[in-house]
Amino acid sequence: MNLTTENILLVGSILLFISIVAGKTSYRFGVPTLLLFLGIGMLAGSDGIGGIRFDDPKVAQFIGIVSLNFILFSGGLDTDWSSVKTIQKKGFALSTLGVLLTALSLGTFVWLVTDLTIYESMLLGSIVSSTDAAAVFSILRSKSLALKGNLRSTLELESGSNDPMAYVLTIVFLTLVLNPDQGFLSIVPLFLLQMVLGGIAGFAFGRLSKIIINRIHLGFEGLYPVLVIALMFITFSATDFLGGNGFLAIYICAVYLGNQDLIHKKTIMRVFDGLAWLMQIVLFLTLGLLVFPSQIVPVIGIGLIISLFLIIIARPLSVFISLLLFRMELRRKMYISWVGLRGAVPIVFATYPLLAGIENANFIFNIVFFISVTSVIIQGTTLNHVARWLHVALPERVKPVSAVEKFVTDSPKAVMKEIVIRPDCYAAGKQVVDLGFPRTAIIAMIKRKEEYITPNGSTVIEPHDKLVVLCENEESIGSVNDCLFKKEKPKPSG
Repeated sequence: MNLTTENILLVGSILLFISIVAGKTSYRFGVPTLLLFLGIGMLAGSDGIGGIRFDDPKVAQFIGIVSLNFILFSGGLDTDWSSVKTIQKKGFALSTLGVLLTALSLGTFVWLVTDLTIYESMLLGSIVSSTDAAAVFSILRSKSLALKGNLRSTLELESGSNDPMAYVLTIVFLTLVLNPDQGFLSIVPLFLLQMVLGGIAGFAFGRLSKIIINRIHLGFEGLYPVLVIALMFITFSATDFLGGNGFLAIYICAVYLGNQDLIHKKTIMRVFDGLAWLMQIVLFLTLGLLVFPSQIVPVIGIGLIISLFLIIIARPLSVFISLLLFRMELRRKMYISWVGLRGAVPIVFATYPLLAGIENANFIFNIVFFISVTSVIIQGTTLNHVARWLHVALPERVKPVSAVEKFVTDSPKAVMKEIVIRPDCYAAGKQVVDLGFPRTAIIAMIKRKEEYITPNGSTVIEPHDKLVVLCENEESIGSVNDCLFKKEKPKPSG
């Protein structure tokens, strides 16, 4: 079957429906949903029962880049900086030095066991050097795996921030494959430019996006997620145009926004959570359609050797060296080593050699695809078992809950206070989002004359409003008063 304008929506919607329904029950059998989506795509492809012919790496790459934007941005929005800042050095060590060491060690091994050139081998190593954000976020959160300490935050920070490093290394070694006479040192400026500009642009666009979201007044709540989508793509494309790393920029931008007070923030985060799942499904289905299983069979032997080397040697080696200067228990390092999931991102990166037309591009793509599948099968299905074996999992009864869950659970014992806003109060005339309200308190209701208002971030507090404030404890009341009264408006003279 050839995809046409007339049937692409029908075929796509049927595959999407099958993926969602099948994914609902897949965990009963311990099968990660992402692997299921990939399998459905392969069954629907040219070598499968669906017979859909799809052999366009350029379209697959475009879908992959768009999908990764949503996946990384959603992961960034969900990142709680208060829990991440204590382990940020470890996370960034893994996402930079760890990725580099994985690429070099695996590349060297590939060079020794295959007929690829040294630069082609390093290119393959670079493509699979990062842990996959889609796979890690999906599997850890779907399994609701509770880990001791800040282990989960470390894993999610690493997976969300290491794709940019892998992307830069992929571009660097692809350039060297195409221009073997070019020295390695000549590529260093490109590497530095990508990372530095990506970081600066991500923070700058994050701050600008916050101002735009909170200052622009849209007529409908549903338009705010659309606005954020536009800002996300502007961040990625503008950073890429300037020569920076767009993936790094959107992740940093999203982390910044996720930890700020935004208008309709809950709506934005819910929409992006759903879109991230949609993009994961679309991405894996597309890559499943792109691959030809008949071409994978001849590389199973060498692919399994390379995959096992990556899982057992290259990944642990890079983790232990990267964390050498940090105090961390051995079993935690071992678990981080095991959660080196490869997924859709390496397959997307593997389309770059295909489009560049290098000699061994098909071999590299097929090996990368096999590595990603075996990683999800071997590592993705055993995360719970390995966590218990290494004693890094929390018992079921003491699983940590989010701050929101804790607040809701404790609300019957919370403190409720009614606060009258005087005309000279700092809060008078300001939006709720601009007050910097403590996370341990909420404005449940505003009584304005005879009217009761349920506020949101864009609600403007007016003089003589009565705020019904729900606080987690007595100490929170002081923080609320600080936000409302600490900066008094100057009283008019005379």
